[in-house]
Amino acid sequence: MKAITLSLCLSLAVMVSAHGEASDQQPDAQTPLTALPYLPSLDVQSMDPTADACVDFYQYACGGWMARNPIPADRASWSVYEKLTADNERFLWGILLSLSPGTPRSAPQQKIGDHFAACMDESAVDARGAKPLQPVLTAIDGIKRRGEVAAVLATMQLDIPNQYAFFGFGADQDLSDSAQQIAFVGAGGLGLPDRDYYTDADAKMQKLRASYIKHVTTVLELSGTQPAQAARDAASIMKLETELAKASLTRVERRDPYQLFHKLSDKQLRELTPSFDWDAYFALLQVPDTKTFNVTEPKFMKAFDQALRNTPLPVLKAYLRWHAIRAASPYLNSALVNARFDFYSKELRGVPTLAPRWKRCVNLVDEQLGDALGAEFVARAFSAELKASTLTLARQIESEMHDTIESLDWMSKPTKVKAQEKLAEIVNKIGYPDHWRDYSSIDIKADDFFANVVGANRFEVRRNLNKIGHPVDRTEWGMTPPTVNAYYSPQMNDINFPAGVLQPPLFDPKMDAAPNYGNTGGTVGHELTHGFDDEGRQFDAKGNLHDWWAESDAKEFADRAQCVVDQYAEYVVVDDIHINSRLTLGEDIADLGGLVLSYAAWRHSLGDLTPPAADGLTGEQRFFVGNAQWACENNRPEILRLHAKTDPHSPGRYRVNGLVPNMPEFAAAFGCKSGQPMVRDKRCRVW
Repeated sequence: MKAITLSLCLSLAVMVSAHGEASDQQPDAQTPLTALPYLPSLDVQSMDPTADACVDFYQYACGGWMARNPIPADRASWSVYEKLTADNERFLWGILLSLSPGTPRSAPQQKIGDHFAACMDESAVDARGAKPLQPVLTAIDGIKRRGEVAAVLATMQLDIPNQYAFFGFGADQDLSDSAQQIAFVGAGGLGLPDRDYYTDADAKMQKLRASYIKHVTTVLELSGTQPAQAARDAASIMKLETELAKASLTRVERRDPYQLFHKLSDKQLRELTPSFDWDAYFALLQVPDTKTFNVTEPKFMKAFDQALRNTPLPVLKAYLRWHAIRAASPYLNSALVNARFDFYSKELRGVPTLAPRWKRCVNLVDEQLGDALGAEFVARAFSAELKASTLTLARQIESEMHDTIESLDWMSKPTKVKAQEKLAEIVNKIGYPDHWRDYSSIDIKADDFFANVVGANRFEVRRNLNKIGHPVDRTEWGMTPPTVNAYYSPQMNDINFPAGVLQPPLFDPKMDAAPNYGNTGGTVGHELTHGFDDEGRQFDAKGNLHDWWAESDAKEFADRAQCVVDQYAEYVVVDDIHINSRLTLGEDIADLGGLVLSYAAWRHSLGDLTPPAADGLTGEQRFFVGNAQWACENNRPEILRLHAKTDPHSPGRYRVNGLVPNMPEFAAAFGCKSGQPMVRDKRCRVW
């Protein structure tokens, strides 16, 4: 997943009827939009002409953008990607306002309009306080024995979005048979972002752990626990979560799919966790009869069972109470919303100001009723011509990948055959799904916000659980249409480009081909390369976890990947924290592959023509600047520290400065010499 994605080439004709002219709005303006603004995919004003491209290409391509785009007060970072996301949010805001109660609406429009309206009625939400959660809290308080924890966990999962107290449970593709869906049991239960936040001994982590305990104490008090008891409970919760964290896999370990593949029978699952009442849990969730489970982290589930068996019952209840309130707080009164913001946004991410309510409500509707809202977005901002044009570009990049595989001197013929089979099976999903999800069974009212949240969550939980034991629906998407992102799924073996990411400045039909191939072509190549990065390469053409590599070829791949690991490990994120290049390896390989493939596709598209110069840049230079400017960003130091622990993507600066030193074509375009920072003597190349 590129995390900041698409644009297209000028040679591909598209419709842009939803876009106005260039916007002079301040960054992240707080007004709804009726049309998306136009921003060019290559903006010379975003460049820094005082910088030397051969010394710091990121500064050269993005220095002007960084100077003119301070981070908004309600954000941890600000980037080209986030600016487009903000514009899309404002556009969705305008759509939802047009569907307010009392206006003529279809049934799907009524649901998204009323869900938004109920969310926006902050005075009504505040008047109810934490009362909407009381049935769940009462169930927790009523636990008399450990066996009753199972039913309460199921209730929490049904009623509260993003609820993963102790563990997560749901349907997913069988790693050994991608055509089927089975039950997955995954590690969860932590209130801090990652296991390392519990285990690292440095001063910053110790300070964060102390702040976390204070935050848990505050939230428990707001829910009605007496101050002294809340403080004791918070300390006990921290101790329990620390034990769970120690039993969890690291982020790097989780990048190995084999470490997450442990297929167990029903009997084996119960033997692994004898203290948990799975019958009660399954009954309340109405889980279809299933005899096969993938337990992603058996060691963690053993630790969970031990905690369930040995932790004092009052501590278990305090832990459940905390996680229920933590997950539900975005949908409750301002006191709980603000407490959550103070720790998770201000403390952890460095964000000074809570996002306005309209943003939070827009994002909630997109999260819970994404297909209904997405249909409205697509009708106003997408077209069949754009969908066809994107597919054409994807096929160009795939053709380059085909030729690249054939030309590899380090891969044997049998492995090449398998690689080509996988490439040929990749499906490109563009814009929006073939079939819109039916939300007719959800009752949405304009005057009962929390009930709407619960109803939409129950719909999604049941929809997911009902997949267990059934064939995979390969038409399904993992992102909503307005999303500004793209992704590759190794098990589906498909690439997904939502309509939201096919907007200027990431897609720019007014721009010449060079920057658009650099930008969008780079993204298409990035997602395609994910099918052949260190993780994706372990899945075959059908999406099964299966080793199709000759041993010697796998070693050759590992040697080339190690070059990338060594290079990115040199880069400093913030303070003295270096990139965890084992964590970012897949994205770094995909970034490099995307640049190589898009450059080849662009050159082939030219034939014998010389690329046109413009804005004082040659065609070659415009390609590389176009490729770089999608990554322009500013970050608060807190979010950089958080991402260094948890994000598989390198910072934007190194997603540019880490690539071009490996491209001799870049050095030629800018006249860079050996010994300059943007030229590496040992160039990395995987694909």
